[in-house]
Amino acid sequence: MTTPLGEVLDGRRAAEFHKAARALLKEPLLLAHGPDADAYRLVRQYAAELRDWFERNTGWSLRVDAEAARLRKTPGTLADATHPAREASRAGAPFTRRRYVLLCLALAALERGEAQIALGRLAEQVMLDAADPQLAASGIEFTLERRDERLDLAAVVRLLLRHGVLRRVAGDEDAYVSGTGDVLYDVQRRVLAGLLAARHGPSTITADGFEERLGRLTAESALDSDELRFRAIRQKLTRRLLDDPVLYYDELTDEELAYLTRQRAFLTARVGELTGLVAEVRAEGIAMVDPQDDLTDVRMPEQGTHGHVTLLLAEHLAARGGEVSRTELEHRVRELAVEHGGFWSKSARQPGAEGELVEQALAKLTALALVTRTPGGVAPLPALARYAVGETVVVEPGERTPRRKTSQRKAPQP
Repeated sequence: MTTPLGEVLDGRRAAEFHKAARALLKEPLLLAHGPDADAYRLVRQYAAELRDWFERNTGWSLRVDAEAARLRKTPGTLADATHPAREASRAGAPFTRRRYVLLCLALAALERGEAQIALGRLAEQVMLDAADPQLAASGIEFTLERRDERLDLAAVVRLLLRHGVLRRVAGDEDAYVSGTGDVLYDVQRRVLAGLLAARHGPSTITADGFEERLGRLTAESALDSDELRFRAIRQKLTRRLLDDPVLYYDELTDEELAYLTRQRAFLTARVGELTGLVAEVRAEGIAMVDPQDDLTDVRMPEQGTHGHVTLLLAEHLAARGGEVSRTELEHRVRELAVEHGGFWSKSARQPGAEGELVEQALAKLTALALVTRTPGGVAPLPALARYAVGETVVVEPGERTPRRKTSQRKAPQP
């Protein structure tokens, strides 16, 4: 018996729609050319449906033109600093405060500039803007005199290359850093214009403090009716279900928790229809688990030394419960190195390496909402219990009686 053609086409469209939505959630800026070209074409095909879904359920706007598809995402919470911009390199080091400032100054210079620009010329314009007394008073300086400053600017440019704002015409950033050459770029102005994801222009904000400025940039319009307030709550909760690895109930206001309690099934169903994520509801919160295990920027468990150390520390923290000091964690890593060092990289077995190993593990566990940092060290969050080693009863083929087997369960992925 064959399946009717209409059902096949409906199933295919649903699968393509899911794929397009997931592509946007993983990479909110998709270019028409390059490695994301196939995803861009799929998003363009379903642009109307995607635009309607995101606008209604999250308040995010979607712009699709001949060069790029841009989903202007704003986070459900502005206090999460665990997913920074990173170098476009294998190491992927997070951006420092100075690199963020240089990124903003570079974007401003490119907005004022021509269709082509050399890296040396861009550096001169950034250096002039960096001489602003307010930046100097905040401790930011950029003089081009030191190699680390040129490295910072090169990291910013490579981020812009990755996002398609710049296209390299000739030259290499390493030559510029070493002082032996320059680089020429084409500026993709339409991609540049779509980078900013804010409800209000930064130049219109008069607040001084960082938190207040950030709040003003993303502030909603006046919520002067119950309908508008409920819509804002629904959109905020949906953003967090899509973006956060775990939505903990104790992080919500009383009004948000009451709304989620009433509308939980509806909200999780809507997210599942868009993405294929499956809701896992526990006493402490909700995790939207990805059966495909790829809708995340932080994956765990991971292969390699750092992945193994992170997994072992997660197991240790889940078993210990309560706050654990950094000193204890570093001591634990030294013990683990004796037991598992034969499988680790040579550098990880060196004396003193435990500090860096612990820091990298805690950065990942924090980003996955599995632990929280405290003045005394780190404390586990409820979702970390999924990493606890426990006893499960299994029956192997051919066996008549069950036996116990130790198993380890994965944490939810964002």
